[in-house]
Amino acid sequence: MINIPVAFSGYSIFDGDVRQISLKNKFVLNTINQFSYTIAEKDAAFKKALQESDILLPDGVGITLAVRLLNRKVIHKIAGNDIHQHLLQKLNETGGRCFYLGSSETTLKLIQIRIAREFPNITVGSFSPPFKKNFSDQDNNHMIKAINRFKPDVLFVGMTAPKQEKWIYEHKNAIHSNIICAIGAVFDFYAGTVLRPSKYWRSMGMEWLGRLINEPRRMYKRYLYYGPIFLMKLLKLKFYDRAST
Repeated sequence: MINIPVAFSGYSIFDGDVRQISLKNKFVLNTINQFSYTIAEKDAAFKKALQESDILLPDGVGITLAVRLLNRKVIHKIAGNDIHQHLLQKLNETGGRCFYLGSSETTLKLIQIRIAREFPNITVGSFSPPFKKNFSDQDNNHMIKAINRFKPDVLFVGMTAPKQEKWIYEHKNAIHSNIICAIGAVFDFYAGTVLRPSKYWRSMGMEWLGRLINEPRRMYKRYLYYGPIFLMKLLKLKFYDRAST
């Protein structure tokens, strides 16, 4: 994989085509958007997990616009759904194995049914962890044992940010999977339990608005509260911090 990441405010952002990403490389992949960037500014463990990602995808127009404003460089949004689809296609070509960690048993079953239909050469495993704010040592051991018994080529983790990224960072060395990806809402999108905004919204760079309309109660704070905070931080980086250096 040949890629020179773009430096943005302490993060190395992937600048390339998702098709460059190969199953032959061992890596931890996370995504960053305006919400996760803002949260990470107040959560040192989350920030460290993002900064030490092997691949950090720009999953949000806020990040692509920020890079354009600060670096004068055009990069393109790569959603978690894009890398999920790419890796499934690669696994199907090689007869590989993937494991889904997170979400409910119902959602995981729907994912397995869809993969069996669309990617019949993939062997799928899954584990639904307990729904709680913090996992116990016993919980973590159960999850790691389930993954390692299955021996996946790719592990998809969907626990929402920042929980999933911090969990991966803490346990990645104990996990026997070549590739580990935090893809959050993709579990629900792929299972069909949550409707992803249409191609129209995505092509307009307005997927965030589509999600806000579809899930106003869950998404309003992410976009209407953290969005302006991100904008203020971005303007500070552009005009104040640079002027003082």
